[in-house]
Amino acid sequence: MKRMHSGPTPAGSGRRWRTPALVDRDAWFPGRVIGGAALVLGPLVWWAGLFLRYLALHSGAFTAGQLAEFARQPFAAPSQLAAYLANPALVTAGYACFAAGALLLWPAFATLAHVVAARVPLLACWGGTLVVLSLFARLYFAGVDQTAFHLAASQGFDRASDFVQANYQGISYGPWRVAVTAHACQYLGTLLLAIGAFRSGTFGLGRCLLLLWAGTLWGGVLKAAHLADLFEYGALCLVLVPLGVRVLRDRVAELRAGPGPNGDIRSLRLLSW
Repeated sequence: MKRMHSGPTPAGSGRRWRTPALVDRDAWFPGRVIGGAALVLGPLVWWAGLFLRYLALHSGAFTAGQLAEFARQPFAAPSQLAAYLANPALVTAGYACFAAGALLLWPAFATLAHVVAARVPLLACWGGTLVVLSLFARLYFAGVDQTAFHLAASQGFDRASDFVQANYQGISYGPWRVAVTAHACQYLGTLLLAIGAFRSGTFGLGRCLLLLWAGTLWGGVLKAAHLADLFEYGALCLVLVPLGVRVLRDRVAELRAGPGPNGDIRSLRLLSW
């Protein structure tokens, strides 16, 4: 039988590898299952992280006077370090879920950008790329947070708080300000992606405004979660989770090859969800 030769020969092997044949014209990265699951889980896990971080300060561990003193501080670092020393397991869970949410949200936003790109490619490519870059900055912040918590546990609250506040700009911005610059990409990226989502008919005006609102969430080292943040990211869940369910059920025409129904044209309304 004649053997096909279509690829390089691995060292020490008598056989040749063959390039796989085209499988599916509908194939895309990160794929329907991963992308849909990320759209569902990403905002939920991130919201859980925010909730646990809020709970760490407002679950009765501190008096009203202590909370008022924390609020008067120029940075939230002292309150977060005190919360960690008071309840390390709860604070660790909150920060871990927050970091995990950032990891899950990058394939979620990549999938959203893929949906939008079927009709408005330029806005989708720029907006999606900038938003994903901003999510990677969250991991840098998470590393500094964890280091500060261990410093507080080993050196005590006063020494750790004094060190963090005296060096906050240097440790928060990162080397060559790479982290803070990447994080700043979220503002322009979310704006472009929201405009693209509206122009493409992926979301109505209501969901686009909620997406913009979620794009204003703070970033940095040892930031405190407030009640407004829970509503802000609860709103993002309303935007992304239903889309994720539709992606998992293969109900998004933009993720399939070929034109969509009704001539692939949608009418846009200003008052829309």
